[in-house]
Amino acid sequence: MYSVIYNENMEEVCLNSEPVFDEGDEYEGDGDCQEERGHGAGETHLKKDPPQPTVGLEFDSFDEAYDFYNAYGKERGFGIRVSNSWFRSKRKERYRAKLSCSSAGFKKKSEANNPRPETRTGCPAMIVIRLMDSKRWRIVEVELEHNHAVSPQIKRFYKSHKKMILAARRAQPPPEPVTEVHTIRLYQTAVCNGFTNVDEREVLIPVDHSKHLELKEGDTQAVYNYFCRMKLTNPNFLYLMDIDDDSCLRNVFWADGRSRAACGLFNDTVAIDTTCLTNKYDIPLISFIGVNHHGQQVLLGCAFLGLDSVEYYVWILRAWLNCILGRPPEVIITDQSKPLQSAVCEVFPKARHCYGLWYIMQRVPEKLGGLKGYEAIKRQLNKAVYNSLKIVEFETAWADMINRHGLGDNRWLQTLYEDRRRWVPVYLKDTFFAGMIPLQENESFNAFFDGYVHKHTSFKEFVDKYDLALHRKHTKEAVADLESRNSCFELKTRCSFEVQLSKVYTKEIFRRFQSEVEGMYSCFNTRQVTANGPITTYIVKERVEVEGNEKEVKNYEVLYETSQVDIRCICSLFNYKGYLCRHALNVLNYNGIEEIPSHYILARWSKDFKRRGLFDHGFNDVDMYNPLYWYHHLYKRAIPVLEEGAQSQDHYEVAVHELEELLNRLNLVEENIV
Repeated sequence: MYSVIYNENMEEVCLNSEPVFDEGDEYEGDGDCQEERGHGAGETHLKKDPPQPTVGLEFDSFDEAYDFYNAYGKERGFGIRVSNSWFRSKRKERYRAKLSCSSAGFKKKSEANNPRPETRTGCPAMIVIRLMDSKRWRIVEVELEHNHAVSPQIKRFYKSHKKMILAARRAQPPPEPVTEVHTIRLYQTAVCNGFTNVDEREVLIPVDHSKHLELKEGDTQAVYNYFCRMKLTNPNFLYLMDIDDDSCLRNVFWADGRSRAACGLFNDTVAIDTTCLTNKYDIPLISFIGVNHHGQQVLLGCAFLGLDSVEYYVWILRAWLNCILGRPPEVIITDQSKPLQSAVCEVFPKARHCYGLWYIMQRVPEKLGGLKGYEAIKRQLNKAVYNSLKIVEFETAWADMINRHGLGDNRWLQTLYEDRRRWVPVYLKDTFFAGMIPLQENESFNAFFDGYVHKHTSFKEFVDKYDLALHRKHTKEAVADLESRNSCFELKTRCSFEVQLSKVYTKEIFRRFQSEVEGMYSCFNTRQVTANGPITTYIVKERVEVEGNEKEVKNYEVLYETSQVDIRCICSLFNYKGYLCRHALNVLNYNGIEEIPSHYILARWSKDFKRRGLFDHGFNDVDMYNPLYWYHHLYKRAIPVLEEGAQSQDHYEVAVHELEELLNRLNLVEENIV
């Protein structure tokens, strides 16, 4: 089996027990600046058609680029040669080359008595490759059309294929145990659907469709073209592919530059959204979702899953872990998938793994809708889940629901109860959710691509809608950034807490906190009940709405520690949502505290969170010469330019002018290097 190997630069590579090409290849010269490259091993691997040369395809070395085009030529029926090379004079380092069809150009006229007949046709077919700053070779120009007939039947007569054929005839030694990792580039393997690509002398062997991605006509090329295009326009774009021994695509993971930057900011609490898998959509899409400083969903990566198994999920999770530089989230939220649960436990053993409450509650009609007394069951279930402040309250309410409606044999409810510590809020009070947990029945969680993907969306359609969805989400975030920075928030009370956080929080988070400040006035009779050293316990009464328009008085227990000004309420809103609740605010006010302690003002909600570059924490062990570090650092430094440049027309014009000048200077640097 092939699987992904992760390296520091996070390139798309695979590992196998043996290399595709022998490292002992050599060149044969034949004049006309010609270089021919042969092979010492690996012919059996070349039976699989390599993909068509495409602008943007990258290779680790010149040799690999040559091998790729030579293998492609062998399958199509033409030989190749190096028709031109460019070198840096000082270092004698090749930085550009043109690989042409062996029929390119024309031979020099010979003065011999019996010159060889002209075999070249001036064929234009070629690729041009260039050494990039990343030290990888990239195809920058492609011409696929030949001006002569090509035939795979005569491919073994070309010089560039000579040693490839000889190598295939050699006796292969018995395989030895794997003692080291070898890399196989994705371009050396073709993606198939249904049958493996084998020699014409062999019988076609069916492939197990259940263990790889089901790609329809046009899907493979659409996804591949999208990735190549993104690599060209977004250097920090990452994609990884998992390919099996039959050259079939099992899994795909990718993340664009914005998603990778967001991983450094908002990966404290992450939801792995598998809605498309649960609802059996045509595309097995997995989305990694975080919450930004506006409380909006932010995409941290995407994947296509080939099979609902632990092995496949582990590959996806490790691909994402590689994307986030090995810095795992503190909390991971998923559905109740057992394979996914096992994979999370294996890849993220220290993370708190919870089940999404929204996943469970939205299945209630499906699982319980046919039962007698369904509406009453639903009301009792909601009350047990959303209204329980103490574990004993939940246990009592759950048992009452089960006994009253005779649900002791309901397998789904039994499973929920067994897993209650992973999804019921009262068991998760010590877990920070950044708002990704509903605390009321009317709160919901919409999938990131909701409205862009339906049950029968194809892979080809999705890659088109992916860009549109991200563009709209990014625009929404940019608008929220501007509104938060430039707007004066309306104050609704005279409370000093409201004034304090109006200067810090983003507009949306401040609005949510503001509702807690207003809610202070629905609380009454704050009283001290016990004191144990510096810790004092208070009871805060609040009138809360219950069914219909009825209200009842509930008691909230609040612990207050005076020396560190530490405060904790039994409702645990701070851990669930990330800001203090009305009950804690009442106790602070009761004790004459006029400002919220700094440790209860989370930096992740501040309006200048991205600008301050707080994602630098945890990057101390990252190579400062790593392009990913450069990208993150430049992204941080560019944000103030964007914000200042959008202040006015004059600011905008200055910013655009300076950016253009900067690009010109960068181009000059590139030309001097070349």
